[in-house]
Amino acid sequence: MPQNVNQDINWEIVLIDDEEGIRKVMSIALMDSGYSVLTAENGKAGVELCKESLPQIVITDIKMPGMDGLQVLEILKKELPDIEVIVMTAFGDIEITIRAMQLDASDFITKPINDDALSLALDRAKERYLSKKQLKEYTSLLETGWSQATKELLNNYSFQKQIIESSINGIIGCGYDEKIKIFNNSMIKMLGYTQSEVVGEKYLKDLLANGEEKRIKEALSTEQHGEIHTIDLMESVLLDHESLKIPVRISASVLFDEGSKNGVLICVRDLRELRRLERKMADQGRILHQDKMMSLGKLAASVVHEINNPLAGVLNYLRLMTKIIKKGLTAEKTEKFSKYLDIATQEIARCSQIVSNLLSFSRKSSLSFEPVDVKELIHRCQLICQHKLELQNITLSINVDSDIPFIMVDTNQIQQCVINLIFNAIDAMPDGGTIDLLAQYDSEAPKVTIHVKDTGTGIEPKDLPHVFEPFFTTKDEGYGVGLGLSTVYGIMEHHNGVVLVESAPGKGTQFILEFNTLAKE
Repeated sequence: MPQNVNQDINWEIVLIDDEEGIRKVMSIALMDSGYSVLTAENGKAGVELCKESLPQIVITDIKMPGMDGLQVLEILKKELPDIEVIVMTAFGDIEITIRAMQLDASDFITKPINDDALSLALDRAKERYLSKKQLKEYTSLLETGWSQATKELLNNYSFQKQIIESSINGIIGCGYDEKIKIFNNSMIKMLGYTQSEVVGEKYLKDLLANGEEKRIKEALSTEQHGEIHTIDLMESVLLDHESLKIPVRISASVLFDEGSKNGVLICVRDLRELRRLERKMADQGRILHQDKMMSLGKLAASVVHEINNPLAGVLNYLRLMTKIIKKGLTAEKTEKFSKYLDIATQEIARCSQIVSNLLSFSRKSSLSFEPVDVKELIHRCQLICQHKLELQNITLSINVDSDIPFIMVDTNQIQQCVINLIFNAIDAMPDGGTIDLLAQYDSEAPKVTIHVKDTGTGIEPKDLPHVFEPFFTTKDEGYGVGLGLSTVYGIMEHHNGVVLVESAPGKGTQFILEFNTLAKE
C-alpha cells in the first residue's frame, strides 16, 4: 500500500445501516482501528449527515427502506464527489453490486462482514481519496501556471511519484500535440507497456481502440459527459501492449496555458473487475439453479417411491374395473366400479400434485414478488420432502399460527430456502429424529418467522460464525459444497429479510427466517 495512505489525516466515516445491531458492532470495530465514526439509521439521514460533517468515507448498506444505498451513492457522487463510498451487499446481490460499481462506488463488501475484507476496502478507499485529491491539486497547478521554483519541484521524481505514480487509478498526460508525457505505474500495470515505450514515443490514439479517439474528442468539446472541456466518468476501451481490448472508465480535462489548449490529462479506471462481476451475476443465477438441482437429486429416490406406490394401486384398480365391465355391470358392481374410480382419481391427483410441485420448484424463472400464503408454502414443502423424511426415519411436526398474514416474496426462492434448511436438518440426523417446522406471527414487530428446528448433532461454536459464508461446509467431502446456507442468506437479503441460527453441539440447530408482513385483504 502506498505510503501516502498513512498521511496524518483524521479519517472520518459515516456508517449508514437500518439495523441498529450492525451499526453498533461496526462502529466499535472501526473506532478500535482509529477511525472517527458517525452513524445514520436510514439513507436520507445519512445523506444529511454527510452534508454536515463532510467525511472522507461512507459505508452504506444497499437494502434499506425508503432511500436505499444506490440512491445514497448516486446523490453523494453528484453533490459530494470527493467522498469515497463503500457499499455492503449480500452474496446473491451481484446485479446490485455491478450497478454500484457503475455509479463509481469505491468498493463493495459482502455480508456477513469479514474484518479483513473491510480493512482492505477501507485502505483502497483511502488510497483513492488521496490520489484524487493530489490529482486535483496537480491539475490545478497545470491549469493556472506556476513559478520556476514550482516547475523544478514538479520535475523532481519523488514529488511526481507521490502525486502521480502512487495513484490507484491510471493517469495519462498528453501535450498539445497529443504525444504522451505522463504514464504512471497504474497504467503500466494495466496495459503492460514500460514507461520508456510510451512516454515521448506514443500518441494518445495509439492506446485507444478503433473509434475511441473520435468519441473522446467529441465528449471534450461538448457537455455530453460533464462540462465542456471535461469528461466525467465515460466508458471507453484501451489497447494493451498485445493489442487486447481493456474496458475502462475515464475522466479527463483539457489543460490550458494562457488561454490556449496545452494538452489533456486523463484519469483511467480499469473495468475488468466490473466485467468479472457481470459474469459472476450470470454465474449466480446458475448457482441458484444448481442448488435446486442438487435438492432435486436428493429427492429423486424418495419421489420415485412416493409416485410408484399410488401408480401401482391405480393400475390394480383399473384392472379390477376392466374385469367388472367384461362381466357386466350390475347395481352392486356399479357401486364398486364407482368406488374404484374415485380411489384411482384421487391417487392420480396426488401424483399429479407431487410432479407439479417438483416441476415448479425446478423451473428456472425470473424473480417475481407476490403475496404468498405461508401456510400453503409450508404445505408445498411438506409434500415435496415428506417421503424422504419417512425414509430417513425423521418425524416432521408442523405448527402454523392461525392468524398468520401474507408475505410479499418470490414463492419459488423462499420454498428453496425452506427445503435447503430441511435437507440440512436431515443431514444432521443420520439416525433419525424430529424436525419442527413452525410459522409464527409477531403483530407488534410486525413480522412473520419460519423456524426449522432439528434434534441433530448441532454446530460447533467455532463454526457458527461461518455457516453463511460461500463454500464453507462441515460435511464430509462429497456430501456438500457449502452453497446451501449462503444461498439462503443471499435470498433473504434480497427479500429485505433476515436468517438467524441458534445451535449448540449435541442440542440440535434452529434456523429462523424473518419476513416483513403484507396484511391479508
